[in-house]
Order: sequence, then C-alpha cells, then structure tokens
Amino acid sequence: QVQFVESGGGLVQPGGSLRLSCAASGRMFRLYNMGWYRQAPGKQRELVAGITSGGSVNYADFVKGRFTISRDNTKSTMYLQMNSLNAEDTAVYYCKKTTPPMVWGQGTQVTVSS
Repeated sequence: QVQFVESGGGLVQPGGSLRLSCAASGRMFRLYNMGWYRQAPGKQRELVAGITSGGSVNYADFVKGRFTISRDNTKSTMYLQMNSLNAEDTAVYYCKKTTPPMVWGQGTQVTVSS
C-alpha cells in the first residue's frame, strides 16, 4: 500500500509563509487524485485543497488566493504553498490519496503565532 510522508510544518508568525510537502512511496503517484486537509483542535477535519491526476485544482473558500496546491509527478510529491498565514490556519495538515482506496499521511503541525 502506498504511504505518504508530510513535511514542512512548523511555527510561523502571522503573515508568514510555509510550504508543505507530501512525498509518496511507489511509482503510481501520477495516477492519484490527492488532497490537503487540516484539523484544528476541537474541530472536524476539513478539505483545504485538491488536485487531480491531470492537474485540475480546487480550493476551500477560506484559502483562495493565499494557498497554492501543486504536484511534481517526477518526484512523487505534492505541495501546499501557504502565504498570508493567520492564527485560524493553525492545525495539523494531512495529505490524502482521494482516489480509492483512500490513504492518509501522518500529518504535520502548522502553528501560526507571534
């Protein structure tokens, strides 16, 4: 089964930027639809952005214009560029293979605080 490893999380000040990465095992990454999700303390996990195997993207309204999802199939890696971060973006961010069977990464913590 494919596995995913997220990285790039950390502590950033309001208004700052981070880039998250999600690296996939195996050679089939290019065929997967993928997504970034997040879960803040006490809240349900929610979709942040998605990208299809063909490169079509969609975003949650709360990140439009601030976050950019992308993928590099040659590196079997998906990215989430996050700009203009604010405290409400504090959460554990997960990548997910949305093509069945669904597979989650382990998550990476993003904390936005001064």
